[in-house]
Amino acid sequence: MITRTPLVAGNWKMHGSLQDSEALVSELCAGIGSVDEGPQMLLCPSYVYLQAVRAWWHGSSIRLGAQNLAESRGPGAFTGEVSGAMLREFGCEYVIVGHSERRALFGDTDERVAAKFGTAQSHGLKPILCVGETLEERETDRTRSVIERQLEAVLGETSVTAFASAVVAYEPVWAIGTGRTATPDQAQEVHEFIRSMIRDRDATIAAGLQVLYGGSVKGANAKELFAMDDIDGGLVGGASLEAQEFLTIFQAA
Repeated sequence: MITRTPLVAGNWKMHGSLQDSEALVSELCAGIGSVDEGPQMLLCPSYVYLQAVRAWWHGSSIRLGAQNLAESRGPGAFTGEVSGAMLREFGCEYVIVGHSERRALFGDTDERVAAKFGTAQSHGLKPILCVGETLEERETDRTRSVIERQLEAVLGETSVTAFASAVVAYEPVWAIGTGRTATPDQAQEVHEFIRSMIRDRDATIAAGLQVLYGGSVKGANAKELFAMDDIDGGLVGGASLEAQEFLTIFQAA
């Protein structure tokens, strides 16, 4: 039987200052120590803080990730973009692709997300693929069709074997930053569907795939969510900016 290691990822988005970030990392390091066993903690700060954050954690078991990357696999005249190769140089192991904010605000279509997924892996980064439905899509019973479309775009661009080195995060768009949260049963239903899509192609890869929940995870609801069979941790937004709250979530994994 394959045992999946829980992963709790903090997506800082466009928040914080250098001083705030240092204080936050210091508290998190003190809270988790240097033991490299059990749940994994991942931090995804803004690009400009990657090097500083990495330097601050002094041998801690915390891992480093980025919030996005350029679609292009090589260097070029892409003003404002950051390549996967650059992220690797700064010590990143993971990168978020397809976050709902990128899809809604910056034109990241299913096709672009699939391309970024492949680009990330070509540079040795583990993509965290975000999928999820809007409130209108949920209320019109289209949750599964939306998730299926988003996953199929990546499967068509790569293959199921790519998911052996990837993470999927289910983020119901209607629950992000709204204070609303899918119930544990609602989240489990979608997580099981995601795993089943991979299992239909490769049962072993599906069994080892980390599937995170990412919709207003807090210390108060993390334990119930993480107790579900197919929820392997969380992609945490606002709550990851408060050290004690994020540690409470991490300890629930």
